[in-house]
Amino acid sequence: MSNPRRSASSQYSPAPLDQPREKRPGYLTRFRPNPDAFGRLTESFARWMGTPQFLLWMTVFVTVWLAWNTLAPESMQFDPRALNFTLLTLMLSLQASYAAPLLLLAQNRQDDRDRVVAEEDRKRGQQNLADTEYLTREIASLRIALREVATRDYVRSELRGLLEEILEDQDRRAAGQAAAQSQATKSKTKKSEGKKSDGSTRAPRAKKIELEDPEQEGPHQ
Repeated sequence: MSNPRRSASSQYSPAPLDQPREKRPGYLTRFRPNPDAFGRLTESFARWMGTPQFLLWMTVFVTVWLAWNTLAPESMQFDPRALNFTLLTLMLSLQASYAAPLLLLAQNRQDDRDRVVAEEDRKRGQQNLADTEYLTREIASLRIALREVATRDYVRSELRGLLEEILEDQDRRAAGQAAAQSQATKSKTKKSEGKKSDGSTRAPRAKKIELEDPEQEGPHQ
């Protein structure tokens, strides 16, 4: 049979030192309100305390309190002036003691939001900087590439130069054709003049021959 003392000691023996001990839930830690809901409630209350309406209603409340406990009969006063308004002083001190932690809690939540917003702004700024650097590099590469591409002015100048060369070539051809036509006309005129001169020289000889023939034939007859 097993020894009950040994079994009890083995039951409550501690865990090995290389293993972390499990956290046992305590009685005070079971009540945990929702931090988001409680934070929203405290922020709304803190915002309302910082409004003119709260100050106005607080002034009206204190004024009515003081007037009632000062002007009302002593039997109807619940916070008499003889005791220096002890209850009102206690209420205001309790309000101040609760308002300070509520304001701190609301401020902490606002700081957390500001921290998150600042982190998002920092990430967005880094992304914008990276995008700007990328666009700058792309624009620089496009400028370098455009230096090797024919621009509109360059194409216009080249076309203008080609047009001038074509016009000059046409002018040269026209001048050559005109010179050839003038030479052809000159040669034609020379040929026609030569023919005329040959005809004029041949005709008087024939007349001379005709004139000479009768004289020669006359005595023979």
